Amino acid sequence: MLANIIITLAGILIFLFLFWRRLKEDYPSEIVFTTSVFMLLGTSLGLLLSKKFIPAFWFWGAFSGASLGLLIGVLRYKLRIFEVMEAGTLGFLPWLGIYFLGDSIINSSLPSFLAFFAITCLVTLFAFLDSHYKNFAWYRSGRVGFSGLTTLALFFLLRAGFAPFFPFVISFTGRQDAILSAVVAFAFFLLTFNLARRTI
Repeated sequence: MLANIIITLAGILIFLFLFWRRLKEDYPSEIVFTTSVFMLLGTSLGLLLSKKFIPAFWFWGAFSGASLGLLIGVLRYKLRIFEVMEAGTLGFLPWLGIYFLGDSIINSSLPSFLAFFAITCLVTLFAFLDSHYKNFAWYRSGRVGFSGLTTLALFFLLRAGFAPFFPFVISFTGRQDAILSAVVAFAFFLLTFNLARRTI
């Protein structure tokens, strides 16, 4: 119990710091902080509701709640949605990675450790794309958002590929998870494609 509390607090602090650091040059700190609180409250609400009604889908409850919190912040403060989504991706992935790492240590779970490793690779990929996406000739728009959308698309694509075969991983639910993840991955790839085609 204590270990879970420490992991959660560490994840929240990392999320808040990375989210703020990503957006601090473009928006006032109070707006960034308030939006991050919306996302955290949405995550908590999504977790509580999913744990009560559909416990196996706690990840999707948290994801839906965080997305709702992000949308509220974007609409209320007229933020650029792809920038905020990218900051949210950068903040939440390490938090999820820490969660998997903690589970792998506490429960001696190899699948959770592999999930932690996969997320570490995605964070590394995010950093690489963020540094080089403007040099991609095919990414004509050069707009912010490519790194976050691509990383999210790959994250859900990995979930779609592995969920049916590793239903015992703590955030997987099997075939249903694979279908949902595939749909979300397609949506993020489509958003990335549309963003690449924009010229203004």
